[in-house]
Amino acid sequence: MVSVSAVIFDVDGTILDTVDLQATAWQRALQRFGHEVSLEKLRHHIGKGADQLLPVFLSAEEIRRIGAEVAALHGELYGRELLPRARAFPKVRELFERVALDGLRIVLASCSPRGVLDASIERARVGDLLSGAVSADDADRSKPHPDVFEAALDRLGSVDPREVVIVGDAPHDAEAAAKLGIPTVGLLCGGFPEIELVEAGCVAIYRDPEDLLARHEASPLSPSSPRRPF
Repeated sequence: MVSVSAVIFDVDGTILDTVDLQATAWQRALQRFGHEVSLEKLRHHIGKGADQLLPVFLSAEEIRRIGAEVAALHGELYGRELLPRARAFPKVRELFERVALDGLRIVLASCSPRGVLDASIERARVGDLLSGAVSADDADRSKPHPDVFEAALDRLGSVDPREVVIVGDAPHDAEAAAKLGIPTVGLLCGGFPEIELVEAGCVAIYRDPEDLLARHEASPLSPSSPRRPF
């Protein structure tokens, strides 16, 4: 049986309660360019980068003409006004400490730019527990493409993907992970329905980091777990 040696965590909606904040930044940026999009529609795509999110709401011609400006405005609004309001979900640090206590390495993987990721790590207070962190700057394409998770694997060095578990809150986390043969643990705190996470391939579902910590011993993150999906 293969033992787990590393865990890759998504950020928005997984360790930080930022899905609504990210959606608000996208909504305001799109409004500036004449596009009214509901927060509910935007929430469904949080966790993707601009390369995958904007084609849902803009035509190819609009992306060529204003896409870069919309993405830049989103980054400015989110980083300056909204990210400072972000809070970590309960027990995130304690969960990371428990994972580290088992000797597992932890890497964060986000489709946000590096500066936003660095600020997010500060908000979550987990920087000292990480073996690395990768951002949109390390990937050509965002989720559901696997590029950011490939970058996380590179950061871990010569690791067998079967020794890795990904923790995320969105179907596109599981879809990206599946392309690399890595199982995903789904968290409901990002707002996606459980059925969507299951259909995307999540091997286990928990309410939030606090619930995952409480049930750690029987979870896919535990070296002694009887449910390890390898």
